[in-house]
Amino acid sequence: MSTSPGVLPRKLAKRVRRLDAAKAIELASRLGYAARGLVYLGLGSIVLLAALDLTPRAKGAKALMRAWADWPLGGVLIGGIGAGLAGFAAWRVLQAVFDADRHGRSPKAWAVRIGQAVSGLVYGGLALSAFELLDELEDAGELDEEQKAHHTAGTILDLPYGDTLLIAAGLVVIAFGIGNVVQGLVQDFGKRLNCDERTCRRVAPLAKVGYGARGLASLPLGVFLVTAGVEARAGEARSWGGALQALEGQPFGNAALCLVAAGLIAFGLFGLVEARYRRIRPPPEVTP
Repeated sequence: MSTSPGVLPRKLAKRVRRLDAAKAIELASRLGYAARGLVYLGLGSIVLLAALDLTPRAKGAKALMRAWADWPLGGVLIGGIGAGLAGFAAWRVLQAVFDADRHGRSPKAWAVRIGQAVSGLVYGGLALSAFELLDELEDAGELDEEQKAHHTAGTILDLPYGDTLLIAAGLVVIAFGIGNVVQGLVQDFGKRLNCDERTCRRVAPLAKVGYGARGLASLPLGVFLVTAGVEARAGEARSWGGALQALEGQPFGNAALCLVAAGLIAFGLFGLVEARYRRIRPPPEVTP
């Protein structure tokens, strides 16, 4: 059976386009994992400095990027981080919508995919903040993180059922934190990586410690949001850095903050490992 002369070139062109799309998605995803890793390395370092009283207070991701703005070539760094986080957010959407990781349709799989969708929204928002910061560096210090947290909480409280919305937001953050702790305890992170068994055994503890620390670091933020909703007082809300700073005032707070910082640094290092070894399989629905 003969093939018409135009069929083979069309098939070849289609395969090339599919390969190019898959490579582009993989590259964007790997840059995203690297960007996320650098952000957490920065966050962990600042939290560690705060725990050792070498800097006034812990900071969140947006404040971290504002600090980077003062570095030589800081704008380039922020732009690169923003682009990487945008790529990571897009990859999260593909994971959630098209099940790029092939989790399936079990209740557990749907829970994972919902978490990936939320993660995509968070990192997409952070990428947008990075790009906005590039346009408004001169106004970056106009409001600090705590003022912005109070302002946002006040805006939510002014909405119908605003207190309920704030409580719900806090409960979501707490659920995220608990989920990360559980994931750190039970997840086999080596399955995500395309590396030899020896390398996987060495880097998997970074993920376990990192996910656990990220979960624990999220819990105080959730508690403050719930408190702000219950008491209908915007002043009870805290930024991520402010919530961690409140932890320092508790008994053994400095030691706890040091452990959290070490875990966040571990999470950042694992992000760089994922940038190199993560299994990334673009779903066929998005490759022509």
